[in-house]
Amino acid sequence: MAAAPAAAGAGASRGRRLAATAAAWGGWGGRPRPGNILLQLRQGQLTGRGLVRAVQFTETFLTERDKLSKWSGIPQLLLKLYATSHLHSDFVECQSILKEISPLLSMEAMAFVTEDRKFTQEATYPNTYIFDLFGGVDLLVEILMRPTISIRGQKLKISDEMSKDCLSILYNTCVCTEGVTKRLAEKNDFVIFLFTLMTSKKTFLQTATLIEDILGVKKEMIRLDEVPNLSSLVSNFDQQQLANFCRILAVTISEMDTGNDDKHTLLAKNAQQKKSLSLGPSAAEINQAALLSIPGFVERLCKLATRKVSESTGTASFLQELEEWYTWLDNALVLDALMRVANEESEHNQAPTVFPSLGTSEEGGLPPTSARAQLPQSMKIMHEIMYKLEVLYVLCVLLMGRQRNQVHRMIAEFKLIPGLNNLFDKLIWRKHSASALVLHGHNQNCDCSPDITLKIQFLRLLQSFSDHHENKYLLLNNQELNELSAISLKANIPEVEAVLNTDRSLVCDGKRGLLTRLLQVMKKEPAESSFRFWQARAVESFLRGTTSYADQMFLLKRGLLEHILYCIVDSECKSRDVLQSYFDLLGELMKFNVDAFKRFNKYINTDAKFQVFLKQINSSLVDSNMLVRCVTLSLDRFENQVDMKVAEVLSECRLLAYISQVPTQMSFLFRLINIIHVQTLTQENVSCLNTSLVILMLARRKERLPLYLRLLQRMEHSKKYPGFLLNNFHNLLRFWQQHYLHKDKDSTCLENSSCISFSYWKETVSILLNPDRQSPSALVSYIEEPYMDIDRDFTEE
Repeated sequence: MAAAPAAAGAGASRGRRLAATAAAWGGWGGRPRPGNILLQLRQGQLTGRGLVRAVQFTETFLTERDKLSKWSGIPQLLLKLYATSHLHSDFVECQSILKEISPLLSMEAMAFVTEDRKFTQEATYPNTYIFDLFGGVDLLVEILMRPTISIRGQKLKISDEMSKDCLSILYNTCVCTEGVTKRLAEKNDFVIFLFTLMTSKKTFLQTATLIEDILGVKKEMIRLDEVPNLSSLVSNFDQQQLANFCRILAVTISEMDTGNDDKHTLLAKNAQQKKSLSLGPSAAEINQAALLSIPGFVERLCKLATRKVSESTGTASFLQELEEWYTWLDNALVLDALMRVANEESEHNQAPTVFPSLGTSEEGGLPPTSARAQLPQSMKIMHEIMYKLEVLYVLCVLLMGRQRNQVHRMIAEFKLIPGLNNLFDKLIWRKHSASALVLHGHNQNCDCSPDITLKIQFLRLLQSFSDHHENKYLLLNNQELNELSAISLKANIPEVEAVLNTDRSLVCDGKRGLLTRLLQVMKKEPAESSFRFWQARAVESFLRGTTSYADQMFLLKRGLLEHILYCIVDSECKSRDVLQSYFDLLGELMKFNVDAFKRFNKYINTDAKFQVFLKQINSSLVDSNMLVRCVTLSLDRFENQVDMKVAEVLSECRLLAYISQVPTQMSFLFRLINIIHVQTLTQENVSCLNTSLVILMLARRKERLPLYLRLLQRMEHSKKYPGFLLNNFHNLLRFWQQHYLHKDKDSTCLENSSCISFSYWKETVSILLNPDRQSPSALVSYIEEPYMDIDRDFTEE
């Protein structure tokens, strides 16, 4: 059942409008019953039939009904808007109607955002709800997209001012009325069209805000290569616009549903990867490539990320003043609008905010004039923090993408790392004021706080930058690089090639490099701080890959090992995430390093301390297994070395003595296999499987593999579960073959971290999976026939 055309002429007679209304009613039997109008409109909105727009009613009827329902005259205004927005209209009257509608919705939206529920409770139905129910949203979409229509070869045009009003009204409706944003997200042509509105500075803020909200709920990711003239659009952005555009990019370049990446099972990931291979690059990957093809894009991001803040903004008074403002500001786009108010003389002496027509009174919306005069000074630092948040996120995602090496090269060339080093004390890790700044509706310890989020995003960037890449040495300054060379020379070992190849013109300047600065704040971090996890991850990424003695000693000399042990033992850390990150870091720091084990034994110098340490290890092997693996590998290497220093450590170190005992190794092995299953394997706990393999590979080297398998069989029987563990291990190893034999990166990581060739990994797994029950090194030889269960299919349940 078609609705009456929205483009009824401005001078249409009352009779024509009544005829259109009657036609729209069709089988509804004429005039609707007042009592259920909203219900019928809602039904029409869901089905697309029946009542859907204000034009289906007479103005008289709407006026009468408005007196009872208090709709603020919105349906009548929409009726006029339909009549004045037809294709041949000059839109002059149309714009004046929008000016009437706008304040009715903007005040409501501001009340909604600031949680002033009293305001919204005064009306039975919110204005934004009525506006949407009577077809206002769809009408504004049609008006905005008029420029896409050609009449006699000429494109229709509407003014920037009118576009801005439409966008602000749409945004306010999205804020207050559930479901509107999702409906807009389903209009893909409209979403793509919105990008073209960002070419005008007058409509940029409103457009960017609306796009960000829409993309946040859109089920399918938009493809940036479908945006007309994307390269020209982005290249013409000023730095402020580009920073805010990064808020939109954050949604378009991140793989969907990656928030709990470590929690997704490897079975599900492998199935998704197979599907992706058949489908080609994902939308996120296509979008990343599209951005990297834009000339100067990464360079401009690096300049934004390293741009300095005015020194005058660092005082406590500015921070205190800013707190008062920030209680009602929700994003950088609003900050932009306010900055622009204070820095420019508005033609109408009114702020072009995303909530237009709020007025300038102290009660009505924007702050009083005296406070507005102080705005630029107090906003600068938060402005930069909000910008850098988005920019660092985009750079971090690009660093983890398919074009990682290309991005790495550009980031190094454009001196991102030394630039961040110069900002470290004044902005990134600046001291908090007594009252930390937080987003409205959050507390100062919330991860949504801009200060906290900036720190976390910075640490994530460092982690991605350092992880398995030679450019990690750019985190040091020239003096620190010389120190690495001196460590290698003193130990009489070859200097690390990556250190020799580092371009000294691209490293950090100043007294300390970025890595050293990070270590300093890490050691001062309070015990309960959530930053400990991210700090440890960032430092660990510097050590990951092929073990470097010089890198380890550089960190050991700065007291890192003692700090980690203090956190694990003396502060008895309770956070599982922090403990895991500290155990992982400790393992990388100590692996194959005799000096590190000496330092460990010096710090853990009593049985009481050692028992606390073991309690922490045994409390969760998922968290501590990487340390167990590193100590096991180190023990094997030390036992095969002829050196007095090594012999001394072997005889004195409690930890090495503990790990060297076969019952200890068997206890670890049994529990590592028992806590994981194919269906529950994730990127987080698959390390348990690899640690169990390391123990068995080292046993195989010593020709003790049959002994270890026999002991596992006995432990099974002692637990009254014959076959349970070994069947599970057999299935895990079958999955291991499927997972690792097709992934080059993972296999390289295993080889580099263990110093065991990947061919030896594969051989050991093949030997364990040998179907010959006569083989003393095959798992099936130790599973009794009645308990055999080794042929399960791997399915994601």
